Amino acid sequence: MPLQNRVTPTGEIVPVPDRGLFMGNRGVLHDENKRLGRRRWVLKAWLICKLDFKGRRRTVMTPRRYTELFFLDEASAIAAGHRPCYECRRSDFRAWQVAWRAAKGLADLPRAPEMDVCLHGERVVPRQRMQQVWEADCHDLPDGTFVIHDGRPHLVQAAGLRPWSWQGYGNLVEPPSSTMAVLTPPSSVATLRAGYRPVLHRSASG
Repeated sequence: MPLQNRVTPTGEIVPVPDRGLFMGNRGVLHDENKRLGRRRWVLKAWLICKLDFKGRRRTVMTPRRYTELFFLDEASAIAAGHRPCYECRRSDFRAWQVAWRAAKGLADLPRAPEMDVCLHGERVVPRQRMQQVWEADCHDLPDGTFVIHDGRPHLVQAAGLRPWSWQGYGNLVEPPSSTMAVLTPPSSVATLRAGYRPVLHRSASG
């Protein structure tokens, strides 16, 4: 039986066998029986990590240790509210910092806690334990953003939208002319627009 630790672009944590390209961390979410509790949105630092780093090995969902989460790709993780880890993805974290600074018009590079507080306010509906969404014209969104189209997550690319699944992305479809529900937090969208390029599953180029 797969563990409940795979994260969709809508922020749901589901039990599926597919692992994806990236691991994530948002604190201890599970109990001694590897079951998720209700406190899934408390920690503000939601990270996107490498699957392998310095040969480290650990048992998944060890009691009282952080819950290993998994994402199809980096764009999916960003949509769910995560950002690059400073420890295992330092160069990507630096690129995220630079793009965030440009997007926000800051004089200095932002510190991780500052970005985490901002993202936490944009990704979770207070007291409702659910992901925030917002409205925007799809044609104004940068590549790598996630929207809801026909009731399911789609990746924004210059030529259209790609439906998401755990097996990868489907064929491009024409985006509607009306505004759409956006999953990716506004500050993350601005960071993508300012030049950050997330790692995509290989099916996104098919």
